Amino acid sequence: MSELLRLDKALCDTGKWSRKEAKTLIKTGKVCVNGRVIKKPEEKFDFSTASLVVQGVPVVWQRFTYIMLHKPAGVLTATEDRRQKTVLDLLSPELQKQELRPVGRLDKDTEGLLLLTNDGALGHRLLAPKSHVDKVYYAETDGTIQESDIAAFEAGMTLEDGLICQSAGLQRIGEGKCLVTLREGKFHQVKRMLAARGKPVLYLKRLSMGTLKLDETLAPGEYRPLTDQELAALTADPV
Repeated sequence: MSELLRLDKALCDTGKWSRKEAKTLIKTGKVCVNGRVIKKPEEKFDFSTASLVVQGVPVVWQRFTYIMLHKPAGVLTATEDRRQKTVLDLLSPELQKQELRPVGRLDKDTEGLLLLTNDGALGHRLLAPKSHVDKVYYAETDGTIQESDIAAFEAGMTLEDGLICQSAGLQRIGEGKCLVTLREGKFHQVKRMLAARGKPVLYLKRLSMGTLKLDETLAPGEYRPLTDQELAALTADPV
């Protein structure tokens, strides 16, 4: 069943106008829906099929926004912070108005893939433990991964502070280099698990979350919308 949405809310969803600006545009007759001037902000339409024109310019409405960000080191995974730069500060003013939230978190000094969206249902599903969505990290460590480390990760670990870590993948790919695959996302988990094996992390980068893989053409701090193919694959991930 199609969702009917208030006209002023639809304009706000585009990130181009505030609610106050949207109402002013509507009340002054500058907004047309399906070829008709609408002057009531509360009037509702199915914007998945309706044509929307503002001040003579066609506007494309979409229910949700999905952004892939190559998070750089030194930036907080948060929606706001009074003292430090957050991942939302990296976005354009238009995107900053769309109430995007990071799906999961990366430590301040960790780089890599971060999904930002206002689709709360998808974000919750990707993070739910029962969804078993793999997250793959590239790590450089002080020390070379041994077979005993790989076995310890596979068996699951209980750290000295009592943190219980589920079975995880650990693959040695070079001297002091490895890939870690998690199906959960506890605080500093990759760093804590490797440190518990005597291999402190020197550099950490998330490469993928489920089917979504970091676009390596994005420099740290750069971002782009998900492609239709990426979104379709991500939303089709089994639960």
